[in-house]
Amino acid sequence: MLYKVKSPPTTRLQKIQKSAVETHRSANQHAKECFNSLTGPRRVGPVPGFFKPIQNAAPSSSTSRNTKISVVGAGNVGMAIAQTILTQDLVDELALVDAKPDKLRGEMLDLQHAAAFLPRTKILASVDYSATVGSDLCIVTAGARQIAGESRLNLLQRNVALFRDIIPPLVKYSPDCILMIVSNPVDVLTYVAWKLSGLPPNRVVGSGTNLDSSRFRFLIADHLDVNAQEVQACIIGEHGDSSVALWSSISVGGVPILSFLEKQQIAYEKETLEKIHKAVVDSAYEVISLKGYTSWAIGYSAANLARSILRDQRKIHPVSVLAKGLYGIQGGDDVFLSLPAVLGRAGVLGVTDVHLTDEEARRLRESARTISEVQSQLGI
Repeated sequence: MLYKVKSPPTTRLQKIQKSAVETHRSANQHAKECFNSLTGPRRVGPVPGFFKPIQNAAPSSSTSRNTKISVVGAGNVGMAIAQTILTQDLVDELALVDAKPDKLRGEMLDLQHAAAFLPRTKILASVDYSATVGSDLCIVTAGARQIAGESRLNLLQRNVALFRDIIPPLVKYSPDCILMIVSNPVDVLTYVAWKLSGLPPNRVVGSGTNLDSSRFRFLIADHLDVNAQEVQACIIGEHGDSSVALWSSISVGGVPILSFLEKQQIAYEKETLEKIHKAVVDSAYEVISLKGYTSWAIGYSAANLARSILRDQRKIHPVSVLAKGLYGIQGGDDVFLSLPAVLGRAGVLGVTDVHLTDEEARRLRESARTISEVQSQLGI
């Protein structure tokens, strides 16, 4: 060997950081030992002697069951979803899984330290998928990042390889779970997750255009100066450039917009509508260009879907579902894309039969073909 690689010298800052971590761990251990000396080791239920029991109390019911969500991927999106789920009091237990143990533990501790400000939720984290056992809902946000000059197909194939390591163990430990895919490209990866999981299609759903539709509603509401919750508007198809804005079914406060404009003889240009749709499609790119990533909106979107599923609310969301045979989408390949679906405790309970104009139906079929062409190159 001509050269021996020498480790870089440890800087003063690194020594200080290492010392701080060791001191923190030592302090935590000391605190646990002190507490155990007073109360004994940690156990389930009230600590004897610390709390006085109610006289003649009945034992706890054995029929109660905790609700559990697992989030795979502790990046910006995964943690935004986790944080939103916690603040909205959706579960009794939240499990985080990621390949980076230090970051994972740091995120877990950061959330646990906020326990006094949050609803009571057990938070745990592990690089091992056994931590997800018994999950009602598994949300996958993990995904490979695109390398400069890399083709979209090559990136997608790397994500498929990643999903081969993620989906089977999730289903192994939680065979009755519902899978929610958030990783992009969400429609294709939802299809991949369905194939790898072996689950029925109603229990595999992608976040799809639920967020796109929220952006759409915001832009319309902002233009009309009304609350976005008063706007009923939907974007379907691919979560991407070929998505379809359903202008024909938009209403504000129950009033159909296009019909109102026509009755009032108010002229509007098709180009104006297209510009609004394009602003929806481009909005994610704008956020990414400004802050480097999107997180909060998708966090609220995923939590919104989780609530509808776990609370069996039967709400209608535009999410990525198996679309074969619906809205004239045919062909030999199964394809997942966003359609207005009813979500409940069993996952996708059905897809609503919204009236589409001929042009909207044509664009939806084109969107399905776009996704199908990408899927055909994966070899799954």
